[in-house]
Amino acid sequence: MQIAFRTHDLGVKGLENAIEKARNCGISAVQLVAYKFMDEIKYAPGQLNAQNTAAIGTALKNAKIGVPLIGAYFNPVHSDKEKVARCKAVFKEYLQYCKNLGCGIVGSETGSFNDDKWTYNPLNRTEEALQTVIETFGELAGYAKQYGAFVGMEGAAGHVCWNVATLKRAVDAINTDNIRIIFDIYNYLDASNYQSYLEILDEGLKTFAGKIVVFHIKDCVFEDGKLKQVAPGKGMFDFDKILGKIKAYDKNAVLVLEGTAGENIVPCIQFINKKWNEV
Repeated sequence: MQIAFRTHDLGVKGLENAIEKARNCGISAVQLVAYKFMDEIKYAPGQLNAQNTAAIGTALKNAKIGVPLIGAYFNPVHSDKEKVARCKAVFKEYLQYCKNLGCGIVGSETGSFNDDKWTYNPLNRTEEALQTVIETFGELAGYAKQYGAFVGMEGAAGHVCWNVATLKRAVDAINTDNIRIIFDIYNYLDASNYQSYLEILDEGLKTFAGKIVVFHIKDCVFEDGKLKQVAPGKGMFDFDKILGKIKAYDKNAVLVLEGTAGENIVPCIQFINKKWNEV
């Protein structure tokens, strides 16, 4: 098992500072989201090249920090089609240079008709929305093959691929061997189903057997009719059961503590390590 953090959750700017923070916290892997912690790299086409990606990848490798996933998240059903085109161009750039960065997988969620809010909209659950996602990710997967890369897809209750079954429909329709899954139990939950989180995990593990490359690990509480994310170990999730199921699925699983930051980083590493060793 490997515990990882998103680079921008480390709370520092710049590659050298991120590496130092990772070392100080005992972090050996990161979900790399370059444009969110490196001011010199914007989320725009033309930002990556052979030189700067090799420099980033070499620095991380020398620091013995692995990169299990590159984040280049965008909304494929955004109403601004020019924005969608720019985002696809950025995603393709990351696919082109991902090996330089030390990783073979670039991922995204499947978007929402609420544009930049990324929240539930009834249109998300239409056949038109799903076909747009299938077409978009199919195009990206085809492009990725040129570079021996993989495309990671992540579902969420408020997005087009709103449950495990819908994400499976998309993956099956794309029908290529270089799609992989980013699985986040919390993402699939809302007020109607949050008590069934273990069943949803079971469904995901069975449905995507052999395709899950990263598990996003979070915790939550249910307050005032809504779910609220909290640091692992501080909410309602039974981590003995969650980690037991993941460990049975893959004893070498990558666990990204997405959204865990600040003073919670080290205690949460200790908590997850302890639970993993006990299950």
